[in-house]
Amino acid sequence: MADTGDDRTVLWNQMTAETLRQKAHDGALVLLPVASTEQHGPHLATGVDTILCAEACRRTAHKVAAHQPVVVAPTVWMGLAEHHVAFGGTFTVSLTTWHALLHDLCQAILRAGFEKILIVNGHGGNMAALNTLTTELTRELGAPIATTTYFIPATQAGLVAPLLDDQEGVIHACEAETSMMMVAAPDLVDETRLADAHGPQPSMGEVLSPALQRWRSFKDITLTGVLGDARRSTPEKGVKLLEIVSQTLADALIAGQPWDR
Repeated sequence: MADTGDDRTVLWNQMTAETLRQKAHDGALVLLPVASTEQHGPHLATGVDTILCAEACRRTAHKVAAHQPVVVAPTVWMGLAEHHVAFGGTFTVSLTTWHALLHDLCQAILRAGFEKILIVNGHGGNMAALNTLTTELTRELGAPIATTTYFIPATQAGLVAPLLDDQEGVIHACEAETSMMMVAAPDLVDETRLADAHGPQPSMGEVLSPALQRWRSFKDITLTGVLGDARRSTPEKGVKLLEIVSQTLADALIAGQPWDR
């Protein structure tokens, strides 16, 4: 894990209440990481999305902190993962429960005196719901709730694909996620199982916005629980990926997005 600064200056749960009151007074932006706990093939621990989302937010915050106050809230470790349940090792909650949880967490952040919240997602299964829930949360709470998925700004900018051999972006338990885990939590990557860690390789268009879609279990899509090819993973790619996703997101926030433009 890269030494990007003193985490006590950006992580909510490493600060005192007094410090957080001052951060709120100073107009700090709050990043709320949301992720999932689910199967990630034969070679990765189930906490991949939670670990990588938290790490991306931590790195982003240290970059932003040089320009404006920022706080990273504790990571929400459960999300919408029904499509992974057939493989075991997976937590999932209903959309109603998740909506209520995000509502109450955002409300707590607002009651602590903060005004701007960016929900930073780390799980593909949460993306469609967040597009709708952002509207609902903004209406319900009367606050400018925003959302992103940590790797999407860099992907859309064309910065992720050149770092990978076979993929256009982050898929699932793949070359990209495995490479980042080799940096963020190397002890949770079982390299003896990498030979088995490969599956179908959809395009990013198919992953993010298929023209026609229906719900399908991952069991019907991949025998291994992997989309993409983790055999291509390296720590060197992981270092570059974590840097580019955090820098791209930080640059957007420093520029005032998504509130000021």
